[in-house]
Amino acid sequence: MKKWIAGCLAMFAGVETALAEYDLNMRPGVTTFSQDVYDLHMLIFYICVGIGIVVFGAMFISMFLHRKSRGAKPATFSHSTKAEIVWTVIPVLILVGMAVPATKVLIDMEQTNDAELTIKITGYQWKWRYEHIEDGLEYYSTLDAEHNAIRQLKSGRDPKAEAVENYLLEVDEPLIVPTNTKIRFLITAADVIHSWWVPDFGWKRDAIPGFVNEGWTMIPEPGTYRGQCAELCGKDHGFMPIVVKAVDQNEYLAWVAEKRGDGDQTLIAASAEDGAADAATTSL
Repeated sequence: MKKWIAGCLAMFAGVETALAEYDLNMRPGVTTFSQDVYDLHMLIFYICVGIGIVVFGAMFISMFLHRKSRGAKPATFSHSTKAEIVWTVIPVLILVGMAVPATKVLIDMEQTNDAELTIKITGYQWKWRYEHIEDGLEYYSTLDAEHNAIRQLKSGRDPKAEAVENYLLEVDEPLIVPTNTKIRFLITAADVIHSWWVPDFGWKRDAIPGFVNEGWTMIPEPGTYRGQCAELCGKDHGFMPIVVKAVDQNEYLAWVAEKRGDGDQTLIAASAEDGAADAATTSL
């Protein structure tokens, strides 16, 4: 019995730690599309809250005012055509009202045309391969070596795990993308089903062998955004993080030139000149 109680206490202690960064609501994200998804979520939520208040309010009021102790007598009619029409028409109108904004967001989600950059993402057990189609780049992204060593030694119970920032959410090669650029993602897999998910972008896509899914994003501000594989893909599913680093256009062009290793300093100089010209124009 003592061991059972101790085990329960340890379990609850672990839950408290796990809930330290627990969010009750969907995050708004960092892109315009993710904000649209969040707004749609809140709209539907408030509609459901309103429906719940009306329905349960009517139930509680009916039970209170028409209870037997108050001398209420049950009705003798079997049905009401008017009532049936009302409780059919009103839900239909509510569903149509919900479908209009939802359809708009869903259509926007599929609008991958006019993309300025295309990146192919391929899931493997247990890593990601990124291919920048226009820039001719290809590289793999796996769990950071330090994080991997700690989790293999003591499954994260090592005190070192608490000292490591973004434990199990860091990679050796982050996906580098430019800001203020519409990016199309082509997502697939080479072995089993994976799922590429960065919560701040407002969507996720399954990576399915032999099939290509599409998604897009446009990140307005530089920053680092993290995600994980969201489809159970094997024993190391939990160690397949995603890190996307958004940088300004000039920094992205410089990174591309460096990554290619072709010594194309002309590209870097041109991007720097463009940035200086933009700054001069803004100041004028």
